[in-house]
Amino acid sequence: MIIKTATFVCSNTQISALPAPIMPEYAFIGRSNVGKSSLINMLVNQHGLAKTSQRPGKTQLINHFLINEAWYIVDLPGYGYAKVSKTSREKWEKFIRAYITKRESLQCVFVLIDSRLEPQGIDIEFCYWLGEKQIPFSLIFTKADKQGMTTTQKNVAAFKKKLGEFFEEIPATFITSAEKGNGKDDVLNFIYEVNKDFVVPTDYKRF
Repeated sequence: MIIKTATFVCSNTQISALPAPIMPEYAFIGRSNVGKSSLINMLVNQHGLAKTSQRPGKTQLINHFLINEAWYIVDLPGYGYAKVSKTSREKWEKFIRAYITKRESLQCVFVLIDSRLEPQGIDIEFCYWLGEKQIPFSLIFTKADKQGMTTTQKNVAAFKKKLGEFFEEIPATFITSAEKGNGKDDVLNFIYEVNKDFVVPTDYKRF
């Protein structure tokens, strides 16, 4: 897939204000500081489309980006770190989960995992929750350029082993580097194939 256009559409804290679910969309989520914005920018060839921040947990909105006038990348707030009140954090986690479970046009949740680290409990728990809700998801291991491939493969294998305790089949897995562009074609080709089967909901309703 060649990315010709990538445009910011909107930021929301209200599920009811999201664009009409008439095009396929792919949500990107992970622990804060996992490199999500850098990965999105790499995928669409625009350095500043998704805003990166030196302060983990800053993004607290659902951000929609229209790609090739045909599908959406959805940038979701990171989990696991945020210097906000407990009430604010719970409110924003609630609307993220509402989006994931109710959005008719959501085709896949890309869960971003830091490839430098051994399996983290919060990532495993989030994947388990997606499984319980029967939400299609894939794994994107980020920052693969920050260490040797042996370490990356070891951490990826360990994460898959943990998921194997819950899932009969491990979801699609991608190893990426935002700096070097590794994994870009694999992720975009995956999206291209899924897009082929998208059917516009005929009876979607606002919620």
